[in-house]
Amino acid sequence: MKELDLLKKDWQKNNAFEQISELEIYKMLHMKSSSIVKWIFIISILEILLWTSISVFFNTDDYLKNTKYDDYLIYFQVLNFFNYAVILVFIYLFYKNYVTITATVSTKQLMKDILKTRKTVQCYVWYNLAMATLSLLFGFFIAFTSNPEVLALSNKIATDSKVMAITIGILILIIAVFLSLFWLFYKLLYGILLKKLYRNYSELKKIDL
Repeated sequence: MKELDLLKKDWQKNNAFEQISELEIYKMLHMKSSSIVKWIFIISILEILLWTSISVFFNTDDYLKNTKYDDYLIYFQVLNFFNYAVILVFIYLFYKNYVTITATVSTKQLMKDILKTRKTVQCYVWYNLAMATLSLLFGFFIAFTSNPEVLALSNKIATDSKVMAITIGILILIIAVFLSLFWLFYKLLYGILLKKLYRNYSELKKIDL
């Protein structure tokens, strides 16, 4: 009987040790996840400040006013306003995710919050890539229809199918290279943080089993 009691006590000690270990691991992962989401929030703010600063040096409004497409200025301004509004919504969602993860106490809920944050960041990246593509197409349209230096090429494209095919191929290549660099920028900017966040999710999944 004494041996049985000793085995029970030993088992209880080991069980308590495992619970404490899991709790410590959870706290560590919780703290790391909160820190990662906080950095995502900070970087998103710095990013919008960067693009705003760049737009000050490259004033599209003045460029459009000097072309025959100044009537399109209002549409561009609406698109620009819409873009900043969407980005501000994403920044709010990043902040909300940070607050939610910081206040989370449940392992399962923390796992859900991590997945939700990753999905929000992925949507943000794809949205920016889509807007970059739209901006490039808009820029090429303005250049080929109003820029005097490109009008001669535009006239040649309209009469020569070979030149048209070569020009379209070059434009597609330019867009592909630009978007690849843009994607690489976001991959380095957010990809590392998302990998760390998913690693935390994987560790939490092991604890939750």
